[in-house]
Amino acid sequence: MSSDFDLIVLGAGSGGVAASRRAAAHGARVAIVEGSRVGGTCVIRGCVPKKLMMYAAQYGDALQEAQGYGWSVGASRFEMPRWAAAKAAETARLEGVYRKLLADGGVELFEGWGRVAGPNCVTVGERSLGARHILVATGAAPVRDSIPGIELAATSDDLLDLATLPERAAIVGGGYIAVEFAAILARLGVAVSLFYRDRLPLRGFDEDLRTRAALALQTAGVALHPGGAPRLVQPRGTQLRLTLPDGSEHDFAFVLNATGRRPNTRGLGLESVGLTLGAKGAVPVDARGHTPVAGVHAIGDATDRRNLTPVAIAEGRALADTLFGSEVSELDLELVASAVFMIPPIATIGPTESEALAAGHALKVYESDFRPMKQAFFGGAERSYMKLLVDAATERVLALHMIGADAPEIVQSLAVALTCGATKAQFDRTLAVHPTAAEEFVLMRTPARVVGASL
Repeated sequence: MSSDFDLIVLGAGSGGVAASRRAAAHGARVAIVEGSRVGGTCVIRGCVPKKLMMYAAQYGDALQEAQGYGWSVGASRFEMPRWAAAKAAETARLEGVYRKLLADGGVELFEGWGRVAGPNCVTVGERSLGARHILVATGAAPVRDSIPGIELAATSDDLLDLATLPERAAIVGGGYIAVEFAAILARLGVAVSLFYRDRLPLRGFDEDLRTRAALALQTAGVALHPGGAPRLVQPRGTQLRLTLPDGSEHDFAFVLNATGRRPNTRGLGLESVGLTLGAKGAVPVDARGHTPVAGVHAIGDATDRRNLTPVAIAEGRALADTLFGSEVSELDLELVASAVFMIPPIATIGPTESEALAAGHALKVYESDFRPMKQAFFGGAERSYMKLLVDAATERVLALHMIGADAPEIVQSLAVALTCGATKAQFDRTLAVHPTAAEEFVLMRTPARVVGASL
């Protein structure tokens, strides 16, 4: 079969767009297939609109805080229809930007649902396209079968498209999406109850961050229900009834299903080329994004490895460089920074304290827990917490964790130092910028504790 293209990309999200443009820049003939809106989850129904909603929530805090700084602030209220209209306009603008990037990059866009129909062949509707390489970049989608009846609940996609907010809401889940929307909605006037399986939210994060995140949610008025993930969701008139493990029942007009996401690979026809997917539908790949089937590749959330937008973008570009550039490119995912945009936000890079100990490290643990100057001035209660994990034998900084204002911006900058293998002595030699919160990371001199089996 003669190939129409060198590369066909399934999915025009951030990773797919990045891969297609980089491949085209190398001179490849590239097509990209998208059955929904160009831009994918992050731009259209994820990271971007969610953070715009977070900004809206922060303005409510700012209006209250301004009074402590001498401002006279009149009556104010949040109007969801105005935000929703502005959000829709912004995502439409960004979609236009992505479409232009593809067109200007020489990538041909096919709108419709793509399906792998055999080796080197993709169908889009009635059209059949051939390519030497196929890239699966279809991302992930909300899980809708984690609890009996949970398919009746709204997902984050639905929440971000609301024109009005409910007075009360239940959020089921304890991960990124759950805690972010719990913190946001509570500040926008919604009475939020958070139901999750574990004793603390944000499983997989450092224990000290999890404890402080739970306290921050409670301070914002979120009712926490640890160990309270519903075992059943049932319709009750216009409401949904959650039945908890202890047998108690709770009714809500709005329930958000934030119980996780899984690779969006169902119906892609990958079995037609002999590719066996993982238990959750993940596409199996090696470190370079190659599947066991020659000519078929995958990146991003479809592989269920590091499910972060910047990772998908970097994986896509690295794969394009390998396939069509002059050098083999392989992405190092050992140190990847991430953030949780709750209020206050969390950011982290490197292992948690328990993970570092389990890996055999003896640790010097440095901590700083304080009320920022901005909060202290008007009597605010919000605190910042910073943590450095240092290998006791080599003095290399293994990880840093933070919850507090500007945490994502601070950790993004310091991620460069960790990627370069910075030591604690190099942190100590770095002069502080004062007065800032970030200076605390270079002013920690005495470890809070030294732990590890070898000590």
